[in-house]
Amino acid sequence: MNPIPPTRDIHAYLAELEDIPGTRVYTAARARRGYHINQFAMSLMKADNRDRFRADEAAYLNEWPISDEAKAALRARDYNRLLDLGGNVYFLSKLFSTDGLSFAEAVSTMTGMTFPEYRDMMLAGGRSPIGNRSIKGGY
Repeated sequence: MNPIPPTRDIHAYLAELEDIPGTRVYTAARARRGYHINQFAMSLMKADNRDRFRADEAAYLNEWPISDEAKAALRARDYNRLLDLGGNVYFLSKLFSTDGLSFAEAVSTMTGMTFPEYRDMMLAGGRSPIGNRSIKGGY
């Protein structure tokens, strides 16, 4: 995409970013929406917080001002939904790590592929851009 022309509506420009299939661009709006999800995830950097979370996920999550929808997505490890709700994949990696998953293993769950399928796809050069460039444009 080209840089934003000075007279262009920023909201229209940002809406265009939603047209990339399977991609969630981390905008300021997403950052605001997911603030508490991301703060929760960052709390898992401390061993005692990881232990408390593992011991009783629901109780630990209830300490955070996170929506019930986000809590459900966290308990289900529905990373795509968490991204939609403003989670940042780099912050969520603290949750992956708490669960004993590598970054690549966790991300593979977001693709509908098994980890070996995802790994093989990435080693073969990644996802083809064909059919993954535009939702409305169909290419």
